[in-house]
Amino acid sequence: MTTAEHLQFMAEAIAEARRAEAEGEVPVGAVAVADGQIVGAGHNQPIGLGDPTAHAEILAIRAAAATLKTYRLTMLSIYVTLEPCVMCVGAMLNARIARVVYGARDEKAGALGSVYDIGRDGVLNHRFEVVGGLMESECAELMRGFFRSRRGGT
Repeated sequence: MTTAEHLQFMAEAIAEARRAEAEGEVPVGAVAVADGQIVGAGHNQPIGLGDPTAHAEILAIRAAAATLKTYRLTMLSIYVTLEPCVMCVGAMLNARIARVVYGARDEKAGALGSVYDIGRDGVLNHRFEVVGGLMESECAELMRGFFRSRRGGT
C-alpha cells in the first residue's frame, strides 16, 4: 500500500471522527480496509446508541464482518484516529486482523504502546502489525479541541 493510500484512509477515519463530534461524542473515527477498499467504517457512538462498546473500532469491525460475511478478518487493516483501548484491541485480536494504523497516542488508555502493549507483547496467540503516528497532529487536535470546548476553553 502506498503512502498516499494510507493518508487517504486516515483522512476517511478523521471524517468519521468529525461525525462523532457533530453528534456530541468523543471524536474518534475508524475505517476497516481490505484489498485497498473500505469495507467498514464507524465513529464513537456509546452515548447515542446507549452502548458502552460502541467505539469507532468495534463498529468498523462489525461493519467489515457483515460486508465480508466472515468473523475471521485476517485481511483487514484498521485505520483509527486514536490509539485503541484494551477492549478494542481485544476485539481486533479476536477478529485476527492484520494491521492497525492509528493517529494520536492515548496516554491514558492506549493499549498499543502507551499504557499497555497488547497484541505485540508475544503473550497472546495472535499478533498484528501496528503503525502509530499517521496524521498524528490532525488526530490529536481533534481530541484537544473537543475537550477544550467541553471545559469552556477557547
